[in-house]
Amino acid sequence: MLDNLTHRLAKVVKTLRGQARLTEENIQEMMREVRLALLEADVALPVVKEFIARVKEKAVGQDVIGSLTPGQALVGVVHRELTELMGGAHAQLNLAVQPPAIILMAGLQGAGKTTTTGKIGKLLRDRMKKKVLAVSTDVYRPAAIAQLQTVAQQAGLDFFPSKTTDKPVDIALATVDYARRHYYDVVLVDTAGRLAIDTAMMEEIKALHAALNPIETLFVVDAMLGQDAVNTARAFNDALPLTGVVLTKLDGDARGGAALSVRHVTGKPIKFSGVGEKLTGLEEFHPERMASRILGMGDILGLVEEAQRGVDAEQAKAMAQKLKSGKGFDLTDFKEQIAQTRKMGGIASLLDKLPAQFGQMAGQMQGGVEDAAIRRIEGIINSMTPLERSKPEILKASRKRRIAAGAGVPVQEVNRLLNQFEQTQKVMKQFSKGGMQKMLRGMKGMFPGMPR
Repeated sequence: MLDNLTHRLAKVVKTLRGQARLTEENIQEMMREVRLALLEADVALPVVKEFIARVKEKAVGQDVIGSLTPGQALVGVVHRELTELMGGAHAQLNLAVQPPAIILMAGLQGAGKTTTTGKIGKLLRDRMKKKVLAVSTDVYRPAAIAQLQTVAQQAGLDFFPSKTTDKPVDIALATVDYARRHYYDVVLVDTAGRLAIDTAMMEEIKALHAALNPIETLFVVDAMLGQDAVNTARAFNDALPLTGVVLTKLDGDARGGAALSVRHVTGKPIKFSGVGEKLTGLEEFHPERMASRILGMGDILGLVEEAQRGVDAEQAKAMAQKLKSGKGFDLTDFKEQIAQTRKMGGIASLLDKLPAQFGQMAGQMQGGVEDAAIRRIEGIINSMTPLERSKPEILKASRKRRIAAGAGVPVQEVNRLLNQFEQTQKVMKQFSKGGMQKMLRGMKGMFPGMPR
């Protein structure tokens, strides 16, 4: 998302060297590139104009101090203004109300409301330990109710059943009554969407809002819609007292301008961004961190938080002690590390949060490290005996053929896995000696599909 803007900024920053002050002349070229990049990213024109004007106002005349280059000084200004454009500070869900806290989900059909409902419910359940009840008031779309029931089950949420013959307001009120009597903390209300904004849709969701008086009314919008996403957000904002926005498909090939426009147009904070189809693919939206990622600085705090959630602390401690004792890193450990990585959203997701020199690897990857390849690696290791996992050096031709047959892969795949394991083993040795930079460099060869 917004890779083009990242690349353009990195390129033009290099041209601003050896000057002691930022002037209108020496930032003119960069501002032209920023303007083009924002427009290509489908950011709304009024937003682009205001953003460029604010950057110029703040940058012109600013002294280049210390060890900063003029380009770095200007990037600092752009970073602050990007952060402000996307909302300034992170806005959390407001659940400060007598339970149950009601969250109303709004948006067009296909934006990802139902999946996002499950994702938010899972986040509330797993991270905040809330008792969550989900309900669908979509009585129009075939199988909409059954779809949310399936999503709720996968997310570990309770589901309130409804029928297509019921009225949406009646369904919602019955759900809240049930939630009060059974001591639920949060009720998530998934509403009907349409292929386009229409009067009937708006009247229905207004009636639901009036009946429920939700503490949060979240507008779910597909980031891939670009400029249309902003127009849709404006229409919903005019009809409903929105409290926040959820941008879905922010990891897609979209130009991504909605992330920079929707906050400016609606005045409502972006609270979450959807990244992927999995129910764990929901990130709290931090404007400052997103600005850092756009400018190629990475999101190290986000990476650390992801690691804290995804890594088994006891397992990590045991691994560290094993490496420190010199017992080595075997194929069982390799399999466990891959499983931990998958819990954290996969290698591409992690690389995307690293600074540009590492994050660019994510775009160059050929999909080899994602689910299919990870399952293949796990299948090969599962076909080995405990002795073979602990001593991979004994794997000769006959053993490799047996393992390949057991895993249903060619022998070449077994050889490829062993090569990857050897590279990872070297990296883990460096890591055990405190060589973090060496470990990051070694990541390039750890997984299939990564550039070497």
